[in-house]
Amino acid sequence: MNLLEQLKTYTKVVADTGDFESIINYKPLDATTNPSLIFAASQQEKYQHLVFDAIQYAKKSYVDKSQQLKLALDKLSVNFGIKILEIVPGRVSTEVDARLSFDTMGTIQRARDLIALYEKEGISRERILIKIASTWEGIEAAKILEKEGIHCNLTLLFSLVQAIACAEAQVTLISPFVGRILDWYKKEGFSFNSPSEDPGVKSVVSIYNYYKKFDYPTQIMGASFRNIQQIIELAGCDLLTISPTLLKELEQTEGILERKLDPEKAKSNDVQRITIDEKIFRWMLNEDAMATEKLAEGIRNFTKDLRKLENKIAELL
Repeated sequence: MNLLEQLKTYTKVVADTGDFESIINYKPLDATTNPSLIFAASQQEKYQHLVFDAIQYAKKSYVDKSQQLKLALDKLSVNFGIKILEIVPGRVSTEVDARLSFDTMGTIQRARDLIALYEKEGISRERILIKIASTWEGIEAAKILEKEGIHCNLTLLFSLVQAIACAEAQVTLISPFVGRILDWYKKEGFSFNSPSEDPGVKSVVSIYNYYKKFDYPTQIMGASFRNIQQIIELAGCDLLTISPTLLKELEQTEGILERKLDPEKAKSNDVQRITIDEKIFRWMLNEDAMATEKLAEGIRNFTKDLRKLENKIAELL
């Protein structure tokens, strides 16, 4: 078997794309999207019908232009999500507006709006994960949404303190960003001798060991990979969301894939439980320069691509 086939025996493989053809080719169980992926996909001629459907839906629903724009953006994300769910047997992640990352109630309302759009199309909320940035406000929003049966994927996660707060909030899933952690350390001049020493890999391993040690049901989905070596080191993680380029490389690579992460082995780790409240969360995040910088940068970049998409939709409206 190639590496991708072997990986699927240990880990739930998720496609990190808005391109339907890639999803069909690699047969993942789930798929994730974000503003960057939706913007890129919406530029392609083959997806223009989804864009125009969202615009027409918004025009029929509101007269006010600002309300039309907000609804059109949400409907476009949902349109892509619905098409993806026709291909994958599992779930799709749909992202809340990144500009709401520090607005708990705004995030909750936008999540409810997205779920309502899906349910109007006959899609069960069990097949949707609402993606929210792992700020304190985002985690608090997810805690409330999970109690309403709206399942959440906490994204832009770069540190153990964010992961612990998510687990305590009983969120469904977290997405620790492996590649972006590596990017930061490389920029700082950090070097390492083996893939297991990759700081992004080590971050996910530490989160995995903590979760399994204390029996948290929150799932871990490693994300944002830069190479297949990072993926190989995390074989056995609950889920991994992988770009089409790296899925193809895994599929074309032969060899033996060893399971690196195992829940039973994780239970024997000497890890101390950490109690998290808002003050501790903010302090520990502040003390982690990498996590602080990458979280802020991630929110800015998602917002930048969202504005590009917003400008395109506004012109069409």
